Amino acid sequence: MGALNTFPVSFKVRDKRIVIVGGDAEALNKARLAIKTSAQVTVVSREISADFSTLGVELAERAFRESDLLGAALVFVADRGRDGEAARKAARAQKIPLNVVDRPDECDFFTPAIVDRAPISIAVSSDGDAPVLARLIRAKIEADLSPGIGLLARLAGKLRGRVEKLLPIGARRRQFFEALLSSPDIEVALESGAADAWREATALLDTHSNDRQKDGVVWLIGAGPGSEDLLTLRAQRLLQQADVIVHDQLVPELVVQMGRRDAERVLVGKAKGHHSFSQAQINALLVRLARQGKRVARLKSGDPMIFGRAGEEIAALKKAGVGYSVVPGITAALAAAADTATPLTLRKISSGFVVATAHGADDGELKHWVALANQSITLGIYMGKSVAPEVAEKLISKGMRAETPVGIVVNAGRPGTVTYSGTLEGLKTGNTWLSDGPAIILIGQAVSRGNWAKAIALADHEIKVA
Repeated sequence: MGALNTFPVSFKVRDKRIVIVGGDAEALNKARLAIKTSAQVTVVSREISADFSTLGVELAERAFRESDLLGAALVFVADRGRDGEAARKAARAQKIPLNVVDRPDECDFFTPAIVDRAPISIAVSSDGDAPVLARLIRAKIEADLSPGIGLLARLAGKLRGRVEKLLPIGARRRQFFEALLSSPDIEVALESGAADAWREATALLDTHSNDRQKDGVVWLIGAGPGSEDLLTLRAQRLLQQADVIVHDQLVPELVVQMGRRDAERVLVGKAKGHHSFSQAQINALLVRLARQGKRVARLKSGDPMIFGRAGEEIAALKKAGVGYSVVPGITAALAAAADTATPLTLRKISSGFVVATAHGADDGELKHWVALANQSITLGIYMGKSVAPEVAEKLISKGMRAETPVGIVVNAGRPGTVTYSGTLEGLKTGNTWLSDGPAIILIGQAVSRGNWAKAIALADHEIKVA
């Protein structure tokens, strides 16, 4: 993700002026934006060719004067003549933020595409690079956003003083506002009128203020394979509600950042050969945070119930009497199948799919894998990159056919995905550096039906680990 060249802010213009220098269609477009605010909008131009009559702006059909900028909060220049140049210099001299139409290098700020649900506003900006794209994005947001959301925001604003008196604790106050703003009863009441909405809102506030400090909760959330757009909608919603985000090493920073800005973040990273927290310490941490009344997002790579040790954390939470829920995520094997269009189950070829971990697999487990694979079951082997050749050799020695198709996906579901394909024999004897990152090894006849056209061949190479 690249760095922003502009910092998005909301600029105060109440009781101030917005001055537009120019009288053509470009000036009119800026005026239409400016009148959405409570500022006094003044248009100055020697020749006013556009129709400003319906906008309620102040028109000054004359040459620009420096005094026109008195009390101005923002200045737009849409005049390419001497008046425009004079206005640009005057704004610079008076240190008033300036926007020069179609001259981004001269602009202190850009006008975004705006979704107006006053007092709620959403601005979509492209730093001036793609204004048409910004407008298209705004249109999508407009379609999804309730027209009544501004009324809801005003209701929350009227309640603020009362809330601060009754709910002095930050977390409880935030929980009330989240309940208010997501309540279907409040939404229905707003349709009936402000009085009904006020009654519903104050009743909800009374309920929250009379409650004792609520116990916390732990949400065990699957972060998916790593791309933030593969996170579930439920996971996104709970990350926004969490007071603390406890996350693993493999969860990308972009996913962690989808939580609230003010949420506490705790890295309990477990990387190969290095555990900053033991599992017992993680269990104790989750219990302690929940007992403090906090809502905890326990963010795990992939799905928490597949090699995520969620079972141990759930057992600890149950023993401590702490509430919890599980939010599934896309596990790496499914992301690997999607990356390569590999059908893990396929009629007459693969009747099932089994996931397993290569670490600590004994002879009994290996024999079981062989039996499954020979009965047309696809295997998904996790955490097997560093022992891949040894696993292949053992599987062949236990009776799995050496020509069984094999596919390896490193960094499944992420932009830097790398794939390898071949056979079990090629995995055993090949000579390839497996790129850095977590790997999934898919074994079975169905693997050959995937799209491995861009995969690095395992045959005739030696398997090594970067």
